[in-house]
Amino acid sequence: MPELPEVEVSRMGVSEHLTGKTITDIVVRTPKLRWDIPQQQLQSLIGQTILRISRRAKYLVIETAIGHIIIHLGMSGSLRVIAASTALKKHDHVDVCIGDKVLRLNDPRRFGAVLFSEPDTEHSVFAKLGPEPLTDAFNSEHLMVMCNKRKAAIKQVIMDNPVVVGVGNIYANESLFLTGIHPQTPANQVPVEKLMALVVVIKQVLAAAIKQGGTTLKDFSQTDGKPGYFAQSLYVYGRGGEKCLRCETVLEEVKLGQRASVFCPVCQPKQ
Repeated sequence: MPELPEVEVSRMGVSEHLTGKTITDIVVRTPKLRWDIPQQQLQSLIGQTILRISRRAKYLVIETAIGHIIIHLGMSGSLRVIAASTALKKHDHVDVCIGDKVLRLNDPRRFGAVLFSEPDTEHSVFAKLGPEPLTDAFNSEHLMVMCNKRKAAIKQVIMDNPVVVGVGNIYANESLFLTGIHPQTPANQVPVEKLMALVVVIKQVLAAAIKQGGTTLKDFSQTDGKPGYFAQSLYVYGRGGEKCLRCETVLEEVKLGQRASVFCPVCQPKQ
């Protein structure tokens, strides 16, 4: 699944090609992905200039003066800016056309979304989202309040969108390793100094992933077709049963909330 860095890389990639351009058509080949696609509302944007491409959590927002297109890549979605004459591939569901080029959404699992929102109106998908991790709103005070009365595992808490958006499985694994926190530690038992360090590390890990172009996943590539490179720097994610890169202890793996959690029992001891 594309995580926040991969979505941010997609945003940067498409912004270069779309910002300031006029929408000449919107082609919907599949009426429903995760939700019904609001085709009539999207058609109202034809002729509008794209003012900017923004991001909220893992949603991309194509902004115009009279409405916004909201795109979520789901489990397997990807975006390409290509010539309008490019032959269709299987699972090419939606095109946002800008003259002789199109922004094309491909989504094999159809768990993504294409939605519409009015200007200055918060769409319901954004209603319960927490702060962006790379902003000042996500800070140690906020995380301490969120963890204070929660007995759930700290890994599940930092992956909870109302707490902070965009800390997916890859980056939760990595951040907890780098701060020496066992993923199963109840959130309300993580020492304050560890929570403070965790906030800093989450920001550093996500920023590094964005800088390096997103993590290479089988379902993700950048808009120019090149994969990300952050996977070369992973300490624990996907490495269960291998040796810790720090102490050479064999990494262990458990399931938390249906997700694999890999950790080093020495570097991340249970409290």
